[in-house]
Amino acid sequence: MAICFHCRKVLDAGKPGRADACPACGSDVKVCLNCRFHDRSAYNDCREPSAERVIDKERSNFCEYFEHLEGAMSTTAPEDPLKELKRLFRS
Repeated sequence: MAICFHCRKVLDAGKPGRADACPACGSDVKVCLNCRFHDRSAYNDCREPSAERVIDKERSNFCEYFEHLEGAMSTTAPEDPLKELKRLFRS
């Protein structure tokens, strides 16, 4: 299940084109932040060593190695974050 980095909505799992946008929020789909190789701790923020450097991680790019990040993020935000924290850490 592919997820939009911006709105956290589920995306079509097919390989996106450079001009594809999220149907929910309109942000670009083929971006580093939606890619499974994106890693802030890696060189150029990418675990794919052959990928060219991309400066703006939120804008569409021409990377040939793009693969959707699959289900790593929650699709729903908690209603009340403080309430969630209290529930999580109750004794």
